[in-house]
Amino acid sequence: MEIVESIKMAVTTLAANKLRSSLTMLGIIIGNASVIAMIGIGQGAQNYMLGRLEAFGANRLIVFSSSEDNEGLIATEPTLVLSDAEAIKAQVPAVAEVAPRISSKLSITYRSRRVSTDVVGTTLEYTSVMNILVDLGRFFDLSQQQQNAQVVALGPETARKLFNSDNPIGKEVLINNLSFQVIGVMQAKGSFLGNNPDSDAIVPITTMASQVVGRKSAIGIPIDSIQITAQDKSSIWAAAFQINNVLTRLHGKKDFTVVANKSFQDLIAQVLGAMSLLLAVIAGISLVVGGIGIMNIMLVSVTERTQEIGLRKAIGATQRDIMSQFIIEAVILSVAGGSIGIGIGIGGAMIVAVLTPLQPSVPLGAVAIAVGVSGSIGLIFGVVPARRAAQLDPIVALRSA
Repeated sequence: MEIVESIKMAVTTLAANKLRSSLTMLGIIIGNASVIAMIGIGQGAQNYMLGRLEAFGANRLIVFSSSEDNEGLIATEPTLVLSDAEAIKAQVPAVAEVAPRISSKLSITYRSRRVSTDVVGTTLEYTSVMNILVDLGRFFDLSQQQQNAQVVALGPETARKLFNSDNPIGKEVLINNLSFQVIGVMQAKGSFLGNNPDSDAIVPITTMASQVVGRKSAIGIPIDSIQITAQDKSSIWAAAFQINNVLTRLHGKKDFTVVANKSFQDLIAQVLGAMSLLLAVIAGISLVVGGIGIMNIMLVSVTERTQEIGLRKAIGATQRDIMSQFIIEAVILSVAGGSIGIGIGIGGAMIVAVLTPLQPSVPLGAVAIAVGVSGSIGLIFGVVPARRAAQLDPIVALRSA
């Protein structure tokens, strides 16, 4: 029997039993929809996380204090000083920009409105290092930094809470009972992993150290961290190595930690990739369940079609013809169910894209694999009922009809 005729006969038989065919495909549909949706959403989550990290500085490194005591615990006392940042900028060729940072949770007051937020003392390179822009007004300049000027650039959330829709530029706010002139409002950037620059208030680091928090030390101005950008992505690890060498020489010991933003990117990519794979495997289990469903229904079909099978064998159909017939039916059910499931999965991913910040993407390779797996499941699980049908004795089949 020609393969084309077998396919036509299989389609005709399946179409004559629409409800049974639909229920048989249900497991495959659910399985493929789950796999495609999980892959798409997982890819979207990975892209979102990496994109957010990229937005906070693709080439960024952070240096912070982390000395270990005798019990192996991490000490939190600041070991970095402002001169460390200056040494890194002067002595590390792989570094592009350096922005030391002092941060403290303080109250900011404007008339009767009060906001408690992070006040950040830093240098004018901070905007470039952190990849943030000014929306209104301007950022403080080098002369204001050198003169300990009492000026502040507000994050958009803090500006809105203090001034509502009014223009804050030129107005005076109180920070720790000191008067500061608002000279700028930063562009909105959004929060990520607990870091929300939109709520920060940024002042010159000299003003922060000498007037706001009163930090001083015999060896310099203590700072919380140093934000750094490498010359480019290929220079990140060289910059980390050189920073370690410079600070170890200055401090005489390793009482700091250098973390590259790329380390977080690589880690997040690995974790989210593993989670996406795990979810896809779990969803793929339903494909196997769907295949078992196909086998069960096809076995029932063999019983119901005993007379048909006996009649076809009596007029000359071979065991191979009968076996091919049932295998083709199983494959058609699997491929059709897989295609419908893929469509549903892509539709679900698109709904997620509309309702959330994630932008799921489904690789064409994943779609091709899903279709191939669906067809293979139909082929594998269709063999048992097909062999059973092919081995029926035509005389016994006709008598039992």
